[in-house]
Amino acid sequence: MTTHSGAAPLSCFKVYDIRGKLGENLDEEIARRIGAAFAVALGAKRVVLGRDIRASSESLAAAVAEGLTAQGADVLDLGLSGTEEMYFATTHFAADGGICVTASHNPMDYNGMKMVKAGSAPLDPATELSRVKALAEANDFAAAPAPGKVRPAEGARAAYVERVMSFVDVSALRPLRLLVNAGNGAAGPTFDAIWERLIAAGAPLTVERLYHEPDGSFPNGIPNPLLPENQPPTADAVRATGADIGIAWDGDFDRCFLFDREGHIVAGEYVVGLLAEAFLAKEPGASIVHDPRVVWNTQDIVAQAGGTAVQTRTGHAFLKQAMRETGAVYGGEMSAHHYFRDFVACDSGMIPWLLVIELMSRRNQPLSELVGGMRAAFPSSGEINFRVDDVARARARVEAAFGNAAQSRDETDGLSLGFGTWRFNLRASNTEPLLRLNVEARGDAALVSQKVAELAALIEG
Repeated sequence: MTTHSGAAPLSCFKVYDIRGKLGENLDEEIARRIGAAFAVALGAKRVVLGRDIRASSESLAAAVAEGLTAQGADVLDLGLSGTEEMYFATTHFAADGGICVTASHNPMDYNGMKMVKAGSAPLDPATELSRVKALAEANDFAAAPAPGKVRPAEGARAAYVERVMSFVDVSALRPLRLLVNAGNGAAGPTFDAIWERLIAAGAPLTVERLYHEPDGSFPNGIPNPLLPENQPPTADAVRATGADIGIAWDGDFDRCFLFDREGHIVAGEYVVGLLAEAFLAKEPGASIVHDPRVVWNTQDIVAQAGGTAVQTRTGHAFLKQAMRETGAVYGGEMSAHHYFRDFVACDSGMIPWLLVIELMSRRNQPLSELVGGMRAAFPSSGEINFRVDDVARARARVEAAFGNAAQSRDETDGLSLGFGTWRFNLRASNTEPLLRLNVEARGDAALVSQKVAELAALIEG
């Protein structure tokens, strides 16, 4: 295959996936080239394809399918679906790869793609994803002797729902009222399919739905519940309806966010702790994977339950790799990504809330009580982002001030320093001139605030 001279670089390729501004570095022609490159790079004969609800996603997915079929690959079309439905279907149909056209929680004028290879494993950034990029840039494809065909992925959602349902013991559930906020993203129809199965199985649950209909114009704002300004609608609705738990998803619902019945969002690391506890009750001695940003609560729960805590770098490719290498039953990031061994070692935004309502039912405790002890024992700052002119210089100032006094030091991902009663993690963003800070303490919320102020002054120079 010869490269055309002057092949333009494609800036929509990021570290693990594809994300670009429409009309600027991502359009239908680029999507077609990416589809063709994916088929060639993976030698793919069968590829699962899904898409989110964004206005541009249908035409971009059609262009991806065009590129795939031109290279002889058959396309199993999921239509509107969550990224996790693509992950599941890739293994379920023994496909050679899967692509979901989604920009998740990015602004309106963005779109992108998440990709996996056979077995729903992430593409290796240095070899496989870089090869897809090089081929798409070269744009030098010979048509296959026999083009592939596009056909619906028959039975995909039903099989997915069965797998998700396998994580919950419906007979253990107590009467609970749920408030769900799909943010007008892709979550609504998939939630309804799971809900139908829950009720058919006798689950004593009721539900209130908010912003439930998929709508690519996002009349209620881009679905990103991680942003504080996006949390009040869910919190208010939980209080107004008397719900026991609030559940909100991002656009492609690979992340879910939980609210207690007072309307307070539950910080990601405490959800990791809850799910670790739930799995270790079912599988004593199992391994649990976590990221290095906020660790003490997770490590404490895993140790108390007799499990093994495995730390790895932040990011889905690293979590999934560690899950596969260790056979861990569960892995969690504080950013609300939750990974499950028995869900093709991938992340899901539907399995976590099912496990949490089962835990609430078994303990006969509200969510606020389940996490109340964690919040008190291990208060944390939440991730704080600093936009700085020189990332390395800002980190050096912090290291000079705190490095010598540290009792522990870890550079798995950025700089983590521990001081007995408190610790912090400081890491650079992969994509922006940002430093991300997390601070946690043992039972002392005032100490967290004090250290955040000290560190912020150093970072900002």
